[in-house]
Amino acid sequence: MLDRSSAEAYASWFGCLADPTRLQLLHLLATERTSMTIGALAAATGVGQSTVSAHVRRLAELEFVFVERVGTASHVRVNPDCLDEFPTAAEVVMGLAPVRVANSTQALAPWQTGERGE
Repeated sequence: MLDRSSAEAYASWFGCLADPTRLQLLHLLATERTSMTIGALAAATGVGQSTVSAHVRRLAELEFVFVERVGTASHVRVNPDCLDEFPTAAEVVMGLAPVRVANSTQALAPWQTGERGE
């Protein structure tokens, strides 16, 4: 049985991805497999830079992406651990993979270190 803490964690991960722009950004970064600036992400998606920045902040909160400041630019890259581990989250919810026992009262994604960035 999926415990409440884990269910809340999964809900936050899926909730973060319940936005088409965030899905586009994550897909773009996952397929490019290289860092991109906020400006490049905005140009690729046709979304304004301030909107892209807000969506990137939300993705970074759950460590789907990492953001690095280089001079005045923000470089965004997908978290490779997330790419490896996130599909399992959907399988757990659907009962296709075993439930992982949370080792704390607030479950983190398998790709989350509890620290920000690398």
